[in-house]
Amino acid sequence: MDKLSIQNYKSAFDAVVQFIQNENNEQIEVWFARDLQAVLGYARWENFLVAINRAVESCKTQNISINDHFREVTKMVVLGSGAKREVNDFMLTRYACYLIAQNGDPKKEEIAFAQSYFAIQTRKVELIEERLQLFSRLETREKLRAAEKQLSQNIYERGVDDKGFARIRSRGDTALFGGFTTEDMKNRLGVKSSRPLADFLPTLTIAAKNLATEMTNYNVEKDDLQGETPITQEHVQNNKTVREMLGKRGIKPENLPPAEDIKKLERRVTSEEKKIEQTSPKLPKKE
Repeated sequence: MDKLSIQNYKSAFDAVVQFIQNENNEQIEVWFARDLQAVLGYARWENFLVAINRAVESCKTQNISINDHFREVTKMVVLGSGAKREVNDFMLTRYACYLIAQNGDPKKEEIAFAQSYFAIQTRKVELIEERLQLFSRLETREKLRAAEKQLSQNIYERGVDDKGFARIRSRGDTALFGGFTTEDMKNRLGVKSSRPLADFLPTLTIAAKNLATEMTNYNVEKDDLQGETPITQEHVQNNKTVREMLGKRGIKPENLPPAEDIKKLERRVTSEEKKIEQTSPKLPKKE
């Protein structure tokens, strides 16, 4: 997501925030679900209601009071004919909006933006952008895990054991990194030998490894490759192809600097998520 998209989304989300007073005469931010529906890219209320109900259930499972964050209300809307009609709506806190985003359609770019927008209390553009980049790396790393798990399963079904899988993956790394082995790259980046190299690679390199692995999975299944040698040749060629593509754009994967340990990022996200509800102002008590 580029900076212009982030700024445009932020402006759209800022435009629908409203302010109300709580019992202490403090102004707090709230959002109404009907307004949020539009900026989150949902055309039908019924579909958006599914995400809201999932968010409510998520709130329940965490033993957090629903009334503090979700409030059913009704509002009048003007129809095309000029007549007015009463519709159901929800008044939502920042935390409720965050839960809705967490339970929304992950393929929507608006949802990805909303997850960071509502997670950050100050919602500065720079902080939102930083969090989006962090989540992009976490998501890309998870995709690589899934692709490698699928490759492991594919080759096991074709007569290759765990040691063979390790050799295939290592040969692929050597092809991607221009002759540097997995251990060479760990030494270059200061990674302990016991840790996965991918946990310290930048998003671009993780994505490159994932693309090569997905290509290998596809061709192993399509051509029903059997045994370690042909699968190794396939994986090496795919990594060479990805390296050549990067090289045409002046990128050498072995020269990219290391990124922060992915495990530290995962722990930071978990810690931050526990604080979101605590820092989100609660709705006024019902009269």
